[in-house]
Amino acid sequence: MTAPSVTTLRPTAISALGLTKSYGDRQVLAGINLNIPEGTVFALLGPNSAGKTTAVQILSTLIPADAGAAQVAGHDLARNPDGVRAAIGVTGQFSAVDNLLTAEENLLLMADLHHLDRREGRRRAADLLRRFDLTEVARKPAVTFSGGMRRKLDLAMTLVGEPRVIFLDEPTTGLDPRSRRTMWGIIRNLVAEHRVTVFLTTQYLDEADQLADRIAVLDHGRLIAEGTAEELKRRIPGGHLRLRFAGTEQLTAAERLFARTGRDDEALTLTIPGDGGLPALRAVLDTLDRAGVPAEELTVHTPDLDDVFLTLTGDGVPHSKEPAR
Repeated sequence: MTAPSVTTLRPTAISALGLTKSYGDRQVLAGINLNIPEGTVFALLGPNSAGKTTAVQILSTLIPADAGAAQVAGHDLARNPDGVRAAIGVTGQFSAVDNLLTAEENLLLMADLHHLDRREGRRRAADLLRRFDLTEVARKPAVTFSGGMRRKLDLAMTLVGEPRVIFLDEPTTGLDPRSRRTMWGIIRNLVAEHRVTVFLTTQYLDEADQLADRIAVLDHGRLIAEGTAEELKRRIPGGHLRLRFAGTEQLTAAERLFARTGRDDEALTLTIPGDGGLPALRAVLDTLDRAGVPAEELTVHTPDLDDVFLTLTGDGVPHSKEPAR
């Protein structure tokens, strides 16, 4: 019997059963179910208008669901929305930073909104400025900040209340590659050091691949797949092994050993369908070894999240690559 994964042994941070939402005749969510363990990163992928932001708005109590039930941080969404709000932080697609205030003033304003006393508010503000590498610009107005600095400040403001669950709705949209990677590091540290649970929506597939413990794909309001990045990739056909040989003689000899192959005489390569797993690799290498046909090079090619996204959703165009500088 397979041992349960680490995440399955953790308490549940977010659960949902049958969440639905419609606007007029348009159904945005069609009964989604979620079970997200504490201290993990969960990524919700989907094309534009798939329902990602609506899911975040419901789970963060901004809008009600039409039907279904959910719990966040141990609080029932319908019966105790105040408990949910006290336990979460939300960073949306658009920054909540006040441009007329300094970084420090933005954080102190959030401390006041959380009803922290003056001393504790200043302590948390100073700590967050340090953690987000904003100490040197603490007294500068936010209007002078770069996009990456504003995003860091926005997330820092979300953390003033020390939330147990953070909803990040496309948090790196519009950031340059370096700022995106900085944000990824911050998110990883939040989970690793503070056991925060992160619910991430994104259209950047590399972002989900880098950060998420589990990924769900939402399309037309329905969850059509869920699993780790590797589990999702294994669902998509197209994986193969590519063998390169020293000459045509070895290439021809190897081709005779396998039933299904693709041959490239110019590159002296042979392509063999396979999932890239250890058993498949061993079988190929053992076959070559027994036949006395040495390969110069072996590479494994597996589907990536681009393939998963496009195969499952059919019509969405993911932003798998980094935005232009």
